[in-house]
Amino acid sequence: MKRQRSCLATAAFLLFISPFALGTQADDTTIAITGQNAGATPLIKQLVLLASDTSVIRSVAFTITPKPSSVTRPLSGTFTATYLIDRGYLDPDTGQIFVPVYGLYAGYANAVTLTYQFLDGSSKQDNTIISTDAFTDTCGYDAPVVVQPRTDTSDLSYDYFMVKNSCSAFSPGIIDTDGALRWIGPAGVSSPTSGFFDNAFYLAAGFVLYRIELDGTVTLLRSYDDIGVIDFHHNADRGKVGVLLEADTAAQSESTIIEVDSAGTVLKVWALSEIVSAAMIAGGDDPSQFVYSGGVDWFHNNSVTYNRADDSLLVSSRENFVICLDYETGSIKWILGDPTKHWHEFPSLAQYALNLAPDSLPPIGQHAVSISYDQDLLLFDNGFNSVTQMPPGLNRDYSSPRRYHIDPTADLATEVWNYEMEQSVYSPICGSVYEDAPNNYLVDYSFENGFGAETNYGRVLGLSGTGEKIFDYRYPTNFCDEVFNAVPLHLESTRFPRVGPQALNLSTRAFVGIQDQSLIEGFIVTGDSPKTVVLRAIGPSLGNSGVTGVLPDPNLTVFNSSGVQIGSNNNWEMDPAAAAISAQHLAPGDALEAATMLTLEPGAYTVVVSGQNASTGIGLVETYDLSPANGSILANLSARGFVGTQDDVLIGGFIIGDVASTTIVVRALGPSLSTANVSQPLSDPMLTIYDANGLMLATNDDWQEGPEVADIQGNGLAPLNPSESALLLYLPAGSYSAIVRGAGPATGVGLVEVYDLH
Repeated sequence: MKRQRSCLATAAFLLFISPFALGTQADDTTIAITGQNAGATPLIKQLVLLASDTSVIRSVAFTITPKPSSVTRPLSGTFTATYLIDRGYLDPDTGQIFVPVYGLYAGYANAVTLTYQFLDGSSKQDNTIISTDAFTDTCGYDAPVVVQPRTDTSDLSYDYFMVKNSCSAFSPGIIDTDGALRWIGPAGVSSPTSGFFDNAFYLAAGFVLYRIELDGTVTLLRSYDDIGVIDFHHNADRGKVGVLLEADTAAQSESTIIEVDSAGTVLKVWALSEIVSAAMIAGGDDPSQFVYSGGVDWFHNNSVTYNRADDSLLVSSRENFVICLDYETGSIKWILGDPTKHWHEFPSLAQYALNLAPDSLPPIGQHAVSISYDQDLLLFDNGFNSVTQMPPGLNRDYSSPRRYHIDPTADLATEVWNYEMEQSVYSPICGSVYEDAPNNYLVDYSFENGFGAETNYGRVLGLSGTGEKIFDYRYPTNFCDEVFNAVPLHLESTRFPRVGPQALNLSTRAFVGIQDQSLIEGFIVTGDSPKTVVLRAIGPSLGNSGVTGVLPDPNLTVFNSSGVQIGSNNNWEMDPAAAAISAQHLAPGDALEAATMLTLEPGAYTVVVSGQNASTGIGLVETYDLSPANGSILANLSARGFVGTQDDVLIGGFIIGDVASTTIVVRALGPSLSTANVSQPLSDPMLTIYDANGLMLATNDDWQEGPEVADIQGNGLAPLNPSESALLLYLPAGSYSAIVRGAGPATGVGLVEVYDLH
């Protein structure tokens, strides 16, 4: 894993292109739509463009206007020029550009807007109509039984979802929350084993893995029969690095997990038969009474997810339990399941069992394990007991999504949420629930009514953050063929290449003194587009949060990488952008506090907070990203301030704004600052990371004593002094705080840094 570094030299070059041009590049460049090509399916087309000069084009985006009755946000995709060149879609010699447009309505005259962005920051648009042929939908997605149509509320966080199916040869599919089919798989494969990763679908069928681009390109990545795989089954889920696949081998049925990277290369294998057998032997039990070979379905692994917070795998065994494994070693950390099942009769396994809090039900035959926004375990509880393992355990006549708070220290699982539909809906196999944003859920009852019913349905419904049901659709199904699993997707602003996890805002709190004891925040704008930010310096209003000794009158100054001042403010209401800041709901709480809005080209920036008239006290500097989806990101947060005692600590706050989690390194430096001529550096910094709920995630004093020394060194981020601190963390989306204190009585100037390794 190597650290991704920004290309500042390239960014600097972009700043000085054509400074004396009489017009903008948008004015000087002609781009005409000259034709349309058929796509891989009726829901994909390719627009043909001709540009007078492609060298000045930064990106081309398309936006499909929703139908008049639609509530969804428009589907949109942006292609950078480098991406188009790499894919063979842009020819600099002829000026011809091919733009894939996916997500079209079938049998409809789609209104499409094209947006051209240029290197000088200018842009222009063009409009066209793309008429599509009708599509014969053998799965019946275009004719659902509408239990409840999409409401006209905009509260739902997602507008599109992926359906994994085996009802046709166009798996997977994408449906919008109005119920319209918007994308179908062109691989000609009938398999539900699929997942969305790196802006593409990964589809496994038999022992073969395909990658399917949204533009319809299908690539056979690899066959895995050479490592003993005879079939892939159930889910394809996000892993630590790539995609987690569930495999059958000749020796073991549905109990082998494989992680592969985006190219299909095998990264890691977990054999649950070996892991469970080893634990049983170590605990004095005979594994042959529980772990079976050949085609016996003793485990029935039907989903798995990776938890970055503690570097673990959460594995669903439909027959038995949810089992948590250490990612690196495969050792068992805990087990959550029905204690009346066969597994609990073995002391070697029962010792890992979590206790259930009062009024909490155990999951039975669960599917689709995932991690919620606040680090809870989320799953679809089918309620159907074991088939192979005896005794089979409890059985229920209804199914329910459930959410559990896991406290491994107390060996306790507490059910904190469920959606039981008045205990009236039963889906004994398959199914899923995923949280897209806090309390925004997509629920899938794949096999409603269950075995022996005259009619079965795949039922998909959406819940908003307020608990309101936004839509509810039923699709007649045979077993789980129609909607084996449904996952929210965000196609309203897809970018190519993909934009990875990013910080949506940065904040730092520390004591603000004079000279070297000013509060200094640094960050880098990476990517190819300017980024609009609001910068704030807060002091007096910190008293409302119980902070004493606040900075009475903060002053804010912004510098670029050349040390040139590019912005400043003392009292925010005097800033030229005061109205815009207020409109963004970012107005400071006190007139003496500072704020300014700037649009920053790619590059490195420094924000300095000092006290007006040499005043001192605790202050807060904040950077808010107002354009998180424009292709550029805020990276490499650093903050320098004086570290004292009690409230006078250095606090760096950051938000990971991608539901797909990320890997970061956080460092706390002190002694090495003396090489930068900083007087009174903190002699022994100590670093602690907290989540939004105040839960301590990790702490470190001396970096060489941490568990991730090799990875930190391998990414070139080893601190220069052994007394300095560093942590490598695997974090899901959410808010975090990095607090720097002095070990013992140590005080002085410290530096906290956050590096996103993607």
